[in-house]
Amino acid sequence: MNMIKTAHTLWTSEDAARVTHGDAHPAWTASGVSINTRSLQPGDLFIAIQGPNADGHDYVADAFEKGAAAAAVCHRPPVLDPDAPLLVVNDTMAALEQLGAGARDRMEVAKVIAVTGSVGKTGTKEALKMVLSQQGKTAASEGSLNNHWGLPLSLARTPADTDYAILEMGMNHPGELAPLSKMARPHVCVVTTIAPAHTEFFKDTFEIADAKAEIFAGAEPGGCAVLNRDIEEYDRLAQAAIAAGLKDIVTFGGGVDADFRLKKCSLDAEGADVTAITPWGELNYRLGVPGRHWVMNSLCVLAAVHCAGGNVEQAAQSLSELTAPSGRGERYNIETENGSFVLFDESYNASPAAMDAALSVLAGQSVKNGARRIAVLGDMLELGDDTPALHTALLETLTQHKVDKVYLAGEAMAHLWSVLPEGLRGHHSVNSDSLAGVVCEAVTPGDVVMVKGSAGARMGHVVSALKSLDITKTNKGEA
Repeated sequence: MNMIKTAHTLWTSEDAARVTHGDAHPAWTASGVSINTRSLQPGDLFIAIQGPNADGHDYVADAFEKGAAAAAVCHRPPVLDPDAPLLVVNDTMAALEQLGAGARDRMEVAKVIAVTGSVGKTGTKEALKMVLSQQGKTAASEGSLNNHWGLPLSLARTPADTDYAILEMGMNHPGELAPLSKMARPHVCVVTTIAPAHTEFFKDTFEIADAKAEIFAGAEPGGCAVLNRDIEEYDRLAQAAIAAGLKDIVTFGGGVDADFRLKKCSLDAEGADVTAITPWGELNYRLGVPGRHWVMNSLCVLAAVHCAGGNVEQAAQSLSELTAPSGRGERYNIETENGSFVLFDESYNASPAAMDAALSVLAGQSVKNGARRIAVLGDMLELGDDTPALHTALLETLTQHKVDKVYLAGEAMAHLWSVLPEGLRGHHSVNSDSLAGVVCEAVTPGDVVMVKGSAGARMGHVVSALKSLDITKTNKGEA
């Protein structure tokens, strides 16, 4: 079996064997790390994770066919070439964690920034990646690789000579962030905000704040916390940061006490012009994505850049180039035979706070000649006993944000449907698949459509159906 020659080496067989206490033979070098053959790139080390629903060992042969440099396994799959380059370990999940920890140990100059929060963590992480990549060699978690396997995978993929490593950390139960933080050992710990999310597992937002505060558990000595000064849970987070030994707390928000404070902003359909007050004076910049929540995220980004030793003014000017991450506000102009309409894809996830933020963007879009602002919403999940009330309460949000027509999918959204006025009612379906065709039939030229729901609601099916109406096949617009 031929070894893949790569432009750069991330792991050698010798280094990987050392940190995992495994046996590597024959020698190999890998330029990346993968645990999924569907996204594996030639030159990757494939780690055969044994999960509850699938065993990665069943896909090792496929990994080699797709160009894997080597495979980390607990046992040799019988279909393999005897000379296949392997890393044999006792436990592949433990090996992934050891590779992540080993990658962190060899980072000599990197500033590690960990990002969590009830909403906005992925957008903030992507914005940090964009602005800091213009200031040094930057690595960041891909997508939402933010849990017990996503975090070590992100670390394992980080080159030793990285200047900035930005790691997203997510949780939906207490006790999940502390081990991630201890593995990542961040210099900067960012908490974007605290809001009702995963309330099935938490009594109130103060319990959510306590769980988010676990991000401080592994902070490096002299580390910095970046906190939202506007939220009710600020004092609780600040006290937790101090108790964990963080040296500095840098704040952002709209209030006079914030270190990075919003003075004013002018929102428009494509972004915002922002004036912020920083510790060094006034700063004006253009933000490339629409919505007040993105303005607040941008202040968080600037605070984190400051804590990481980056150039804040340069970062602010870079924000004009920002675009929304996949499924979190991406804007598409859909061209049909009869005309065009605008689609905002917010299908990745949802909570009450995130619904409000997304619908505020919809409210900011101009419509003409009888066209409509259309909200297509799927269930908000993991809200426990609050599910009926929180879905019903969306009526006020929809009314406030000038929505003209509402299409709903899912069992929980039946609560909202029951209180919707006749004039707002579009359609309610049991799931996104059955709703997709209805929405496609209903949309007309000039409409602006916002699609949002929790990941489990699978509202991406509606997005895909709407995008399939595009006759140009080049439908990604500017955000």
